[in-house]
Amino acid sequence: AGHWTIAPAAGGVCTTRRYIEDTLVLETEWRSREGTVRVTDFMPPRGHAPDVVRIVEGIHGTVAMRSQLRLRFDYGRVLPWVRHHGDRMEAIAGPDRVRLRTPAPLQGRDLATVSEFTVRAGERVPFVLTWNPSHEPPPKPVDAEHALTDTVTFWKHWAQRGTPVHGPYRDAITRSLLTLKALTYQPTGGIVAAATTSLPEQIGGPRNWDYR
Repeated sequence: AGHWTIAPAAGGVCTTRRYIEDTLVLETEWRSREGTVRVTDFMPPRGHAPDVVRIVEGIHGTVAMRSQLRLRFDYGRVLPWVRHHGDRMEAIAGPDRVRLRTPAPLQGRDLATVSEFTVRAGERVPFVLTWNPSHEPPPKPVDAEHALTDTVTFWKHWAQRGTPVHGPYRDAITRSLLTLKALTYQPTGGIVAAATTSLPEQIGGPRNWDYR
């Protein structure tokens, strides 16, 4: 019952989507008459708290953008208390706290946090979403651009470790290894058993993509 959308305000389907080389940094582009815009999504290697970073980049022209963050906890059953403080939004629901930081304007609308802004060629607008337990002090803010560099470096170095992969299926094998690594809990080495649990095969249907 929650989501986070960043896309051109005029709507439309994205034109291209790809990972940056051997990484889990995702780039999505929209091309329109007004211009071209790219959204880069990634999660930095976890420090004290997990972060989701999204960077909106103007490629050419001028594009009106819209971000809508609708936070829901406990599988959509819990609506958080939300407060806005200048360049950040804070949402608390019981033991959970989520903070969103961005230089773009933020406002509450229809139980969601909305940001409407314009991006021009050469401009980059970061959004950083961070979770931590609500009883702990907020973690140190993440710099989006530094985090992007660190994340790309981390995945490229990891992909180059071990036995080199060659042949016609090199890209598919490497992508599978990267996905398994992303599903691994670093302290124990355990792998998430059901990353797709509760995703419906058909909205409103009885079957879920649950491979546990």
